[in-house]
Amino acid sequence: MNDVTSGCTGRVIVLVLPEVNLLDLGGPVQVFDAAAQLGGGYRLEYAAETGGVRSAQGLQLTGLSHLAATQAGPGDLVLVPGPRLTGSGRLVPEAAVRWVREAYDAGARVASVCSGAAVLGEAGLLDGRACTTHWSLTTAMRERYPSARVREAALYVHDGRVSTSAGISAGIDLSLSLVEQHHGPELTAAVARELVLYLRRDGDTTQISPFLRHRDHVQPAVHRVQDYLAQNLDAPHTLHELAAIAHLSPRALTRAFTRATGITPLTYQRQLRLERARTLLVGTGLTVEAVAARCGFRDARQLRRLITETYGAPPSRLRTQLRLAG
Repeated sequence: MNDVTSGCTGRVIVLVLPEVNLLDLGGPVQVFDAAAQLGGGYRLEYAAETGGVRSAQGLQLTGLSHLAATQAGPGDLVLVPGPRLTGSGRLVPEAAVRWVREAYDAGARVASVCSGAAVLGEAGLLDGRACTTHWSLTTAMRERYPSARVREAALYVHDGRVSTSAGISAGIDLSLSLVEQHHGPELTAAVARELVLYLRRDGDTTQISPFLRHRDHVQPAVHRVQDYLAQNLDAPHTLHELAAIAHLSPRALTRAFTRATGITPLTYQRQLRLERARTLLVGTGLTVEAVAARCGFRDARQLRRLITETYGAPPSRLRTQLRLAG
């Protein structure tokens, strides 16, 4: 079972380091908070070595739980936003490094944003793992953590129970990716819309979600149709029905939809259904027949054919491949 999708408790412990960059902290926190408001069940906690921390931008953050009184366990997510690294002395506090290592050993998932990867590196969690960080720090990371497999091109990387992201805003992409793997693409699309994120970037992985791939436009009528299709995957839809939702004629909808997304409404619907089917095949124990019914396919035979054509492997092999890849 993929570590990301199994045993998620919904508890997110944010490790607040001295000189933390506010967007590294605020972007991911906003994603998980929005997901919680939309039913994702996330619970945010904030911990630091002391009860107060000054951010890199001069904002004083107070009322934080002390690390000594905070314990992470199996299924919890520890989020490490990046601090401003001075380049002199120790990169990050020893207490933070020790706490993160103990949290990982206790079964928690650990995710860093930007320079927060230094905490994971000091804790030994990047040894032998694929990872990334801000582009300006990749050379230094390779030198300091020679066993880490640092990727420059990636926005974010998942490797077992350790996730890392590139600089600043990439923490939002990482958090959306985790929400998608915890709760599926529909909730993630809703979060992206709530945060007015018209473009959700992929982390240079093979799992690119159509639920967000074609949302980088500002056409409200097309967004209404996309939302409706995402929320009603198991039901049949006609072009006339979708046109009524958009308040357009069928011909005008097809023209507007294709201009905004590059594909037709029915092609988009098929991509959503296939993505949801792949998520269910990997993340649940449902049969192919049950997945086909939940995703609006005519029958299991149609789903098997489309899965094989799209992903190059039948459902049974795809399920095994994707679980091993996680």
